[in-house]
Amino acid sequence: MAIDGLILVDNTGRPIIQSGFRSTSAGYPLLHVDAVNNALAKAARPGDVDPVIYVSAYDIGDAPSACCHVQCADMRFLCPISGNVDPLFGFAFLQTFIDILREYFGTLSAATLRENFDVVYQLLEEVLDSGGHPLTTSPNALRDIVLPPSLLNKLLSVAGANINTTINSGSGLGGGPFSSPIPWRKAGLKYTSNEIYFDMVEELKAIVNRNGVPLSSSVLERLNRWARGKTFSFVPPDGKFILAEYRYSPNTSNSTSAAASSAPPIVRDNIPIPFVVKTSFDLQDYGGSFDITLTSRLNARNLENIVIELNLGEAASGIKCIAARGTGGLGRGGVNAMDIGIGGNTGASWAFDSKKRVLRWEISNAPPSSSWNLRGSFTTPSIAPRPSHALQVRFEIQSYTFSSLKVDQLKITGETYKPYNGVRGRSIGNVEWRW
Repeated sequence: MAIDGLILVDNTGRPIIQSGFRSTSAGYPLLHVDAVNNALAKAARPGDVDPVIYVSAYDIGDAPSACCHVQCADMRFLCPISGNVDPLFGFAFLQTFIDILREYFGTLSAATLRENFDVVYQLLEEVLDSGGHPLTTSPNALRDIVLPPSLLNKLLSVAGANINTTINSGSGLGGGPFSSPIPWRKAGLKYTSNEIYFDMVEELKAIVNRNGVPLSSSVLERLNRWARGKTFSFVPPDGKFILAEYRYSPNTSNSTSAAASSAPPIVRDNIPIPFVVKTSFDLQDYGGSFDITLTSRLNARNLENIVIELNLGEAASGIKCIAARGTGGLGRGGVNAMDIGIGGNTGASWAFDSKKRVLRWEISNAPPSSSWNLRGSFTTPSIAPRPSHALQVRFEIQSYTFSSLKVDQLKITGETYKPYNGVRGRSIGNVEWRW
């Protein structure tokens, strides 16, 4: 199974860079670029475009193909496929390549990739072979072949030093490329300070109905490889990495008692939502008003970086809001395309994006059991306003995990040194709260 190539375009639809399409005609990549641009031009919103687009054949003798595409920052990544190729294969490769670019450049943008065109092109040559099969996708192995951009490399290049020859000859750290029997870890790694840290990041995803009852919820945990006896056994690469993800499901009622009864089993949610939202909407002709209250359910920890978003509908305007902790705190104003306001000294603020018609309410830090309120009004040119009937709530909780998972012991074998280690937990959430 192989893909035809990879194309990176900017937000205007112009190609930035592409891999070598050796088995296709010269116009084949442009067909896919045009197909995606035409689909985006016809759609009301970019999110309405299908992730897989059918592309007609270039010539009568050619076969039709498809284009998998994903949005990334101010760019779009295109992966043309043809023949008997699963689109999921293309999406998996797209995500892998995006992760590689983030390892090399950090925050991605069209300007960053243009400035580092040579590095991106080398990466494309290394991650895909001439037949369209993924080749070298491990960041640690790629760093031995394609040097990450840095000021030091540029200075040495200007001075005439051949740093590529020095490192690839084996005189650098860990020897030359492919010198290690383990692709994701270099051979002979030695540091003055050896450290290993574990971050347990749990993400709660939930849908809550208007009565505050969770319709579905689950926690995704990013941990290390799970083995027998509740022990993770792995060879860590050099640098930041994610070894595994798994789902923590809430306990259900006793299966024996459920089988003995004719009634269906009752599922009890053991992942409580750490806050409650109460809403009141009054929709009238040409506008409406709202009153939203968020209350923390936590007793000992703070909810941090809370963001509540509400789409007020097409052509909504005239936003007036009061953001407060409890009561009070007026915020009104406008900056460019954003109407913004700050609720006094409460740590809460609101903003309205007039392009996306989204009201954004932010609370930087909510102490335990605290309540926060946002009330306001808006107008629309149509008689019947159509705001979204769901709030999107995102939040973070530091030093906390929903599953109460802990690391009891860390053992390192095969090394003579004893590294400094640390473990910390963090929970994030994305809740759709309907009203």
